[in-house]
Amino acid sequence: MINLGEQFPSFSKIAVVSLEKGKEFETITSESFINDNNEWTCMFWWPKDFTFVCPTEIAEFNANYSEFRDRDTKLIGASTDSENVHLAWRNNHDDLRGLKFPMLADTSKSLAKALDILEPVEGIAYRATFIIDPQGIIRWVSANDLSVGRNVKEVLRVLDALQTDELCPCNWEKGQETLTV
Repeated sequence: MINLGEQFPSFSKIAVVSLEKGKEFETITSESFINDNNEWTCMFWWPKDFTFVCPTEIAEFNANYSEFRDRDTKLIGASTDSENVHLAWRNNHDDLRGLKFPMLADTSKSLAKALDILEPVEGIAYRATFIIDPQGIIRWVSANDLSVGRNVKEVLRVLDALQTDELCPCNWEKGQETLTV
């Protein structure tokens, strides 16, 4: 997998951003990750649309969308499915109709390859999560096996810790003391 401290790979991809006719799709680029607004990015990947574990995670990220926004963090979901498959899934799944973040389509798998998160047999993305700082640098990576959903609260906890820019001990949570040396 791509290493911590590396620049997030350059990309330009189509994403589903709405169910409103004529406003469904938007292009998202890695250029938006680098900013002077101190805005972070959290990109999480799932293996396939129209599956069982994936919508539980996507719905949980959506339920915590305001938590990410409160931390000045853009949330982007992604898989190697096409934007049309994403749109069909959103239209056909109750938990996905009201998503507040984009569903990025990496149909060419070029971004998943650059991140080195493709499962070798099926060529689908692992459940990988990336936290990227405002300079476009990867500050945290987590990956789960295909059968195990991730913990969104842990993603938020790590984001909080990274944003302190201080030493945070094991099990540290926002509001607790950081370490002093």
